[in-house]
Amino acid sequence: MGFINTLAGSGSLISLPLLMYIGLPANVANGTNRVAILLQSIVGAGSFRQQKAIEFREGIWLSIPAVVGSVIGAMLAVDLNEAMMRKAIGLLMIVMIFLILFKPEAWLKGHAGKLRAKPTVWQVVIFFAIGLYGGFIQAGVGFFLLAGLVMGAGLNLIRANAFKNLIVALYTPFALVVFIINNQVNWVIGLTLAAGNMIGAYIAARTAINRGAKFIRIILLIVLFVASMDLLGIFRWIFG
Repeated sequence: MGFINTLAGSGSLISLPLLMYIGLPANVANGTNRVAILLQSIVGAGSFRQQKAIEFREGIWLSIPAVVGSVIGAMLAVDLNEAMMRKAIGLLMIVMIFLILFKPEAWLKGHAGKLRAKPTVWQVVIFFAIGLYGGFIQAGVGFFLLAGLVMGAGLNLIRANAFKNLIVALYTPFALVVFIINNQVNWVIGLTLAAGNMIGAYIAARTAINRGAKFIRIILLIVLFVASMDLLGIFRWIFG
């Protein structure tokens, strides 16, 4: 899950059902998953920084609206309606598939080489909304962060992956506190999941640098397609 999250996102679409399958209520699974997300993102961002794909100070301004949004989203997630959220995420991921397919040049090349010193009002709105969603459920937030960083901030896909990990690492502690206060974190399971995620994140960060943006785009399309079909119940409809 850490490998998928770091390269493309949507690893939580695997870990959340898994946590519920082993007996955790949906809201506790949602909170517990944040432990692994936090530690995995720290490892991923650190590995990207070692490879000089990111400077931490560059991502601070975009992280601030995401942090504010994540706290509000986590507060809303206390009474999670699992069925409605699964369908909503599935539909949003189908939109992302079309964005990648019909504007591949934006994903592969970006529009500019650097972030602005301070974000525009539009970027603040985008990253607040992404933080709100990430605080609420997290699953699939990597796709929306990549879209915001590539199309909204002008980064190529490799640098966007690096910044994605940094932003998630910065906003997740704040969302996690909300779940802790509401007793919705199982620490034993969360730390066990985190151990595997951190290893996957470290490997994925190096894979992203070595294989390049085209490889990541292929991974994005595959994960998006499979995740959206599962969330919308199409696989269950086909296979009975």
